[in-house]
Amino acid sequence: MSSSKERQAAVRKLRAFNFSAKTDISDYRRRIDGEFSEAFVPNRVDVEEKKYGGVVCDVLRPEMYSKKRLMIYVHGGSFVAGSRESYRSFVASLANACSCVAVVPEFRLAPAHPFPFPINDVQDAFLAIYNECDSSIDSLDEFSTDIPEIVLMADSSGASIAIGFLLGLKAQFRKAISRVVLFSPWLDLSEDNPRLSQRRGGDEVFSSESVRLCAESYATVENRNRILVSPVLGTKEDFRDFPPFYIQIGEKEMFAENAVEFDRLLTVAGVNSKLDVWKGMPPLFQMADEFLAESHLAVERIGNVIVNRIFEEHEEV
Repeated sequence: MSSSKERQAAVRKLRAFNFSAKTDISDYRRRIDGEFSEAFVPNRVDVEEKKYGGVVCDVLRPEMYSKKRLMIYVHGGSFVAGSRESYRSFVASLANACSCVAVVPEFRLAPAHPFPFPINDVQDAFLAIYNECDSSIDSLDEFSTDIPEIVLMADSSGASIAIGFLLGLKAQFRKAISRVVLFSPWLDLSEDNPRLSQRRGGDEVFSSESVRLCAESYATVENRNRILVSPVLGTKEDFRDFPPFYIQIGEKEMFAENAVEFDRLLTVAGVNSKLDVWKGMPPLFQMADEFLAESHLAVERIGNVIVNRIFEEHEEV
């Protein structure tokens, strides 16, 4: 596995995601794009820009992929940053591992476009993709008229947006989503979450201040106390008939306990949920693959989940 020096280098890179009261949002966005953008997309994945529902998206197409599967990725960036550009390399690796085309919507960002604008943008893109797949025209230039299985993936703040989108989606459309995969999800941004008020409630990447400030830019106190922003506050009735979830987190992250709680909530609701905890790993370790062997193994495991259907049954962590 990775050495301590490699791990330290990974954490330094991932700290580009940390925000503070002294941080200018424009500088923050440039910092994330600069740190995570790559000149070349890995694995010979083809990139195309396309609009769905008025939302500009990346369409990432590996050399080999199944026409029966499609990924929609909702990127993180603490609600106020992140972009198709900064996530292109990571999602390309996921698309290659999962042998599928991936679509990354460029949804609008807070604070100019707070809740529910990002959720609405993801919904508009999804419905346009769904309708295209259901049309008589070859969907995404190559899909048949049958709706492909749609895998919804998201990380950190994007997980809150993705679950908020799912909660507002009509059952007939939700059935098209075969699985939800979350990386280091932000699940409780409510006023009552003690980790957001504790001075040392953060982790190696995100400080409590960082998450709190960005959450305040995204939603009012009232909305942060709703499941559309803080899904761990939901009940089993809210998640009835949801698709299977696979949640991958590092052991050393501030929302780890929330992930355990959310996994239990889904299981009680009858949802097939698997929580995969990586010992000693910081949040978003999957995005530091130039330093961590674990990053490559984690993405490979996601591919096995999607392609080979491992972890179909819930296991206690």
